[in-house]
Amino acid sequence: MPSRINKVFANKEKKLITFVTGGDPDQTSSNKILHTIINNGADIIEIGMPFSDPMADGPTIQLSSNRAIKKGINLDSIFNICDNLRKKNNTIPIILMGYYNVILHYGIKKFTKKCSLTGIDGLIIVDLQPEEDMELYESIKNHNIDLIRLITPTTTSKRLNTIVSHASGFLYYVTITGITGQKSANMHELKNCINRIRKQSQLPIVAGFGIKNKKQVKEICQITDGAVVGSSIIKIIENNLNKKDVMLKNIGNFVKNLKHGTRL
Repeated sequence: MPSRINKVFANKEKKLITFVTGGDPDQTSSNKILHTIINNGADIIEIGMPFSDPMADGPTIQLSSNRAIKKGINLDSIFNICDNLRKKNNTIPIILMGYYNVILHYGIKKFTKKCSLTGIDGLIIVDLQPEEDMELYESIKNHNIDLIRLITPTTTSKRLNTIVSHASGFLYYVTITGITGQKSANMHELKNCINRIRKQSQLPIVAGFGIKNKKQVKEICQITDGAVVGSSIIKIIENNLNKKDVMLKNIGNFVKNLKHGTRL
């Protein structure tokens, strides 16, 4: 049976993937934010697993992780959030994104079982290298959970072969070197890199990091199969912590506008 991710990419329409930190600014609000995002056009949901030292993330996502941790959000909370989402929507792919230490602390087998029971479709583990992924890969491969790989502008062709060997679902191209939410991609470089990746993998390719608005989504989608937006959504949360209704309204309008950027 095709996975939810495969079904989403079955047509040629460009995809909008959104990222928010699970449990930010609190668990109840997080549930509402995710439903708002889905109702306004997101094709795939990435949910961040809060971590105290998110080294690849810029200040905006770091602060969101800290807010969630201060509210007592842990992996069990994240699974509750995902379970709530899945009960209301059984078709949208849910991807957990974060750092390997969180999974190791929880226990790989326990983590995999919970992912399977909750209806998690994919994992993006920022700091897990292909040479060190075998235990997690072996644990998830029979549960229809994709291990989604990150590729950067500095990835060599030899390294790319290693990266794509266990990749599934789609490939996530990091458009810039550095941390999330910072400078924007160079479109010429992006096109060259995506063309090179397509020669080595048939998986769909989405791009993220530094994508902040509809115009950038449109530019990215002319080259890739979809765009990932995270920090700009989280900034709306940060700017409206005491105005939850305004927060949800602004997130809904923003996501709806971003989705228009995918319609080439």
